[in-house]
Amino acid sequence: MADSLRDRVVVVIGASSGIGRQIAVLFARAGAKVMASARREARLKDLAMEMASAGSAIAIHPADSTKAADMEGLMAAARQKLGEVDVMVYATGDNTPDRHLKRLTPPVWDAMVSVNLNGAYYATQALLPSMRERRSGHLIYIASVSALWSDPSGAAYQAAKRGLLGLAHAVRFEEKENGIRTSVVCPGLTETEILVKRPVQPTRETLDKALQPIDVAEAVLAVAKMPPRATVTELHLWPTLL
Repeated sequence: MADSLRDRVVVVIGASSGIGRQIAVLFARAGAKVMASARREARLKDLAMEMASAGSAIAIHPADSTKAADMEGLMAAARQKLGEVDVMVYATGDNTPDRHLKRLTPPVWDAMVSVNLNGAYYATQALLPSMRERRSGHLIYIASVSALWSDPSGAAYQAAKRGLLGLAHAVRFEEKENGIRTSVVCPGLTETEILVKRPVQPTRETLDKALQPIDVAEAVLAVAKMPPRATVTELHLWPTLL
């Protein structure tokens, strides 16, 4: 039987749009105490107002995942407002039109690795001490099928997402005796704002076959509902018709 998420404290990073936003919404509807975070404060405020109107209030805290101090501050704010964090979902991600090696520059590489990988480490590092102390916690990372095999998403994006897999599995290996679980959800093509960063935009026909953010969010919710004795280490989610 699935665990209830009611009154569980959940921090969702990257909650201002797309997959992260839908994850925050579903956790709140399931009765969790949600802290939604992202850089875009205006969008977070819109989300908070929408959820309050729907009777599922959430807390918000603007933060930049690429800054370790911001992630420390986010987790401190979550503990102060909601209590000790039970679940963290890292849903922040980005790509660039300058992804091909002929155009990729060191600054662009650094930016892609920073948001797609470094931020996940900063968030994890900020939470692990308290989770170890409580001997409980679930860290869920949104990666991509680009972490599994080569595709046109570019070297920086693929390297960072593969690094995210490595981070998650290393944390699980080292921390499982402390009651800490990690899961990675790897979606295929999903219709989100990141697609505008593609050098060539997908056709409407292709997008009609793509996953929607709610599909990935439902998968994350299912992973989070697993009892502590069970861990979904990786979940691959692919559009049926692509």
